[in-house]
Amino acid sequence: MLVCDVCGQALSSEAAVRRHLGRQPRCPLCGAAAPGCDELRRHIEAAHPEPGPPGARRPELAEGLPECPFCGEAAGRELEAHVRARHGHLLGGPGTDTGDGEQLYECPMCSLTCTNIQILEEHVDLHLEEHSFSEGGNIRDLELAQRLQTEEDKRQRSEEEKREREEFKKLQRQYGLDNSGGYKQQFLKNMEREVDRGMMQPFEYHKRKADMMECLAFGIDDGKTKTSGVIEALCKYYQNENKDVRHVWLSTGVDHFHSSLGDRGWGCGYRNFQMLLSSLLQNSLYNDCLRDTTLIPSIPKIQSMIEDAWREGFDPHGASHFNNRLHGSKAWIGACEIYSLLTSLRIKCQIIDFHKPTGPMGTHPRLFEWVLRYYSTDNEGGAKVVCTPKPPIYLQHQGCPSQEMQKLLKQNSDGTSLRLLRKFVGSLKEKQYQIVAVDGVLSLEEKAARCHASRVLTSEKIP
Repeated sequence: MLVCDVCGQALSSEAAVRRHLGRQPRCPLCGAAAPGCDELRRHIEAAHPEPGPPGARRPELAEGLPECPFCGEAAGRELEAHVRARHGHLLGGPGTDTGDGEQLYECPMCSLTCTNIQILEEHVDLHLEEHSFSEGGNIRDLELAQRLQTEEDKRQRSEEEKREREEFKKLQRQYGLDNSGGYKQQFLKNMEREVDRGMMQPFEYHKRKADMMECLAFGIDDGKTKTSGVIEALCKYYQNENKDVRHVWLSTGVDHFHSSLGDRGWGCGYRNFQMLLSSLLQNSLYNDCLRDTTLIPSIPKIQSMIEDAWREGFDPHGASHFNNRLHGSKAWIGACEIYSLLTSLRIKCQIIDFHKPTGPMGTHPRLFEWVLRYYSTDNEGGAKVVCTPKPPIYLQHQGCPSQEMQKLLKQNSDGTSLRLLRKFVGSLKEKQYQIVAVDGVLSLEEKAARCHASRVLTSEKIP
């Protein structure tokens, strides 16, 4: 025997199954034909609604699987067999007649016939409820798949946010914005490390700590990383010893400052400013601008000076990058911060941006040409070595201040000789360089105008 998958009716052969499934379903209430079961169900719901409010269901079918309309015992696909076995006397077989002219009603879904229209309605409802239950299962599967996809998307977003936070923290550490302390904390930590390694005696640690605390209290550099007489030594070298150059242009006198235990790895921008300031302090043109800065300030003091410039209104966009705070951090500074600081001191300067290479193999010949014009203009002459009145320039590359143009020579440990550190065109291959060049003094009106203009800080771009 074969059983219909839709209604559970037992059929004698495959041919009977095909005939059974091929019959066009008809409405048991009005006899209207329908293309399929779904259409018949919509027809019954629309044309023959149940008494009561719209969408109301019989109490016995309100929850769970459909129950037997006669005794309420069986449910699901077993219902057809249950009805045939227990309540067959209420039903009639397909194509049968009662003999007394009583009308037979045929199920439009499984061809079952019965003599009672209400019983047939209950029977058809069983088919419709079972169909709804199957559809509900599909809906639950879809909801489960959507929930699983939502959870997967949420997990991926969480992992991506975690990676972004880790990258952000890495950048904060790299640029000194991770609230891990500043010059003082790093100085003490590095000295403690040297004591642990046996490279520093405890008494030296306490002496250097006391010296550092005193310098920080007065806001001045301790001078222990300073090398004086750089320009004088260069002038002597090129006049008497070097024979492979035709002309040399030198800046005004400048002291060289290198990094210490407190700023190693991040302090080059501050050290470059100290070098530039040491030159300006030797030039009487800038005496009025620097009357309150007669000594080289310490790095924490320079940080406070930049914050003062921000409070005056210089470069608000750059200030927001640092949350308006530098003091007590290891934050890197660059051309914009130096420009704001110098301009706040009424020192006239400009930013020149070499934003892309201008020569083969990523080189910057236009940068060298600009530096040559800066020092040689108005300083032409027959002398091989010319000491110009121009101060040194501030150079940085890709956000990192560089001492390459400043650190032209290095004093050996014995102090008796100098080793030349010249830079050629082929040795400067960073993608971008910026220069801050000093050129005179500003009036109070010019300072105010530049402060207002720095709301959108601009530079001279080459090329």
